Amino acid sequence: MRISGAKIVVETLIEQGCDTVFGYPGGQVINLFDELYLNSSRINHILTAHEQGAAHAADGYARATGKVGVCIATSGPGATNLVTGIATAYLDSVPMVAITGNVPCSLIGRDSFQEVDIVGVTMPVTKHNFIVRDIRELADTIRNAFKIAKSGRPGPVLVDIPKDIQTGTWDFEAKKDPVRPYPLSFASESKLRQAAEMIKNAKRPYIYFGGGIISGKASAELLRLAEKIDAPVGCSLMGLSAIPSDHPRFLGMNGMHGHYASSVALDEADLVIALGVRFSDRATGKKERFNKNFRIIHIDIDNAELDKNITSNLAVQGDIKDALFRLIPMLTEVSRPEWDERIEELRREEAERLESAANSAFAKRCDNCTHKCGRSDMIEENHLTPYQIIDIISEKADEHDIVVTDVGQHQMWAAQRYPLKNPRTFLTSGGLGTMGYGMGAAVGASAAEGRRTILFTGDGSFGMNLNEMATAVSQNTPLIVVIMNNGVLGMVRQWQTLFFDKHYSNTTLARQTDFVKLAEAFGAKGARVFNAEELEKAAAEAFAHNGPFLIDCAVDCNEFVLPMLPPGGSIEDIITEIK
Repeated sequence: MRISGAKIVVETLIEQGCDTVFGYPGGQVINLFDELYLNSSRINHILTAHEQGAAHAADGYARATGKVGVCIATSGPGATNLVTGIATAYLDSVPMVAITGNVPCSLIGRDSFQEVDIVGVTMPVTKHNFIVRDIRELADTIRNAFKIAKSGRPGPVLVDIPKDIQTGTWDFEAKKDPVRPYPLSFASESKLRQAAEMIKNAKRPYIYFGGGIISGKASAELLRLAEKIDAPVGCSLMGLSAIPSDHPRFLGMNGMHGHYASSVALDEADLVIALGVRFSDRATGKKERFNKNFRIIHIDIDNAELDKNITSNLAVQGDIKDALFRLIPMLTEVSRPEWDERIEELRREEAERLESAANSAFAKRCDNCTHKCGRSDMIEENHLTPYQIIDIISEKADEHDIVVTDVGQHQMWAAQRYPLKNPRTFLTSGGLGTMGYGMGAAVGASAAEGRRTILFTGDGSFGMNLNEMATAVSQNTPLIVVIMNNGVLGMVRQWQTLFFDKHYSNTTLARQTDFVKLAEAFGAKGARVFNAEELEKAAAEAFAHNGPFLIDCAVDCNEFVLPMLPPGGSIEDIITEIK
């Protein structure tokens, strides 16, 4: 069947199982959007307010489902507006295909209107990218993009399609099934036996896992390993939701703002079994000190991550689910009462330190601070604390609701506190740390699963992409936006307090934005709250509402995220209270 290149794109997307795409039209993709219009009964297009929102929405769709997310933008600024979202997906290993239009092949390289070398721009932040110069290769290029995006360690792929390729015609024959990922690579038997021997000889093993457990669907195997070797478990930010937060072996996230017990237990271990995690600087702190006390077994699908940041004693490349499935039978079930007792001691110590921190000087009233953030009129004596906000929201939520965060203090508070039960229910920008990620990702996640989505954000992060509230309203997204509004760029201000002698340079927002009126202007509902009683009432209304609902929570600007490892510091430098 001879059809246009634009139709080939749409037919190939449908062939690959794509049911929803996110994007924004423009001159160099107008033919493609015409085909989306003609095939709207077969594939859904969600118009976002900005191309960055489309990229984040495709990312949220992918994280919530494990499927490949797809976004579309026109050439020039449309394409470059995708870059932050593509980079976000790349750093967090999210499978995504970004399709961009470009000027006709004959005009490429001539500084044509809205021309940019998007392939060159995105080369460092994609698994692979393509420019299609021959319509005969168009369908197979898109198929290959899907194959690469979901193979091995997932990631984003860009396909740039010049206008004349979209308007040209060629024979198309649909494939019966979507492309399969490239064959998995499996860990060698000898290395797994070495790992088993190291585990048998350990007295204080600690399992440290990351997002690879989620993408590798290895949660059950992880817990079986922990039970068999009687080991505590901790994770990176990207590993959250892989196992239930209340699992008795789970100590929580570790690293710069991780749980005290989790970070100290890792440091006191004699063997760390690292699974699908990449040892980022936020997790390790001072690398020269990080593994002073323990040996490391590192298992990962991506050979490039092995010994990249931290040199392991045993590096094992292969599919994580298969590796654990084969490793577990090699081990003898053991108990480690002394190590268990120490872990419980650390849990008690963490609880005591947190209680102490809650009463420390950082929780002083905002009207006593000196940087004039203009929030003193909003803070009452029985003010809301960040954990209180998370607790009230989570008590009303269902365990299958999807939790999304932006980036900053609110992100870390949610990571520390929100009770997660199921994989793929916590979406956040970990590697790139993208403020403004949340609204697009929340729309995409909800569109994918049809489930209620809860976005925790700050007034700084929300201000970056609040235009996507228009998308949430137009889609009637079951979205609850919870703004922890402290009038400042809280995380940067926290660093300024601790490490820059309280030089609050440009972190006081001093904005007059009324977020409730803003939500109403977009067509959503909203409420402003100052204490727990008001939040309880607003949350009840939000969870009963059909559509987007924004809750603006007044938070003291002196609330800090603790514990904290100073940048480049080590466990000895951990900060658990502000004096």
